[in-house]
Amino acid sequence: MKRKITLASTSPRRNGLLQQIGLEFSVVESDYHEDMSLNMIPKKMVMHFARGKAEHAAEHLVLGGLVIGVDTIAVCRGRKLGKPGTPENAAKMLRFMSGRTVKVYSGVCIVDVEEKKTVVDYEVSKVKMKKLTDEEIRAYVATGEPLDKAGGHAIQGLGAIFVEKVKGCYSNIEGLPLHKIYKMLKSRGTNIFEYERWKGEGKG
Repeated sequence: MKRKITLASTSPRRNGLLQQIGLEFSVVESDYHEDMSLNMIPKKMVMHFARGKAEHAAEHLVLGGLVIGVDTIAVCRGRKLGKPGTPENAAKMLRFMSGRTVKVYSGVCIVDVEEKKTVVDYEVSKVKMKKLTDEEIRAYVATGEPLDKAGGHAIQGLGAIFVEKVKGCYSNIEGLPLHKIYKMLKSRGTNIFEYERWKGEGKG
């Protein structure tokens, strides 16, 4: 069954990932506030924030259907790494991650507005970073790419050159675990293969 779907995120990458699997959806910006000072383990934190985003959008911005909220954080040596925001913070973050393994957590929440049901889950992937030189860090920070990325680098962009190994769901590292989304949408009666993009594929 096809349902109205709303993504409570204006992230271009998340938008692109949902388009990649053929979903028809609209986008709203949830102004839910993420309190990073909360004393929660990473998987509970991302699920908490994802639920907050989805429920806020469902209550204030969306009239019906399914609302998807997502939150992603990176963790290295027990430290939660958000978006650096400034070149100075980005450089510090990259030095901290240099040569180490980073865990990327994404929480996903789907609110079924009509049925008043909510499903929440998470995904975790591991990224092994190469040992970075000061020159590489300076050059990468100067591009501006890491400033608004959780963990201070973008595996879908230039940051991919610093990744030696990935374990787990690749799309999760980009900000949206697609296999998890597929499973959760199915639990709410939505089959991706019913969307127009996939009808008739491979025929003729």
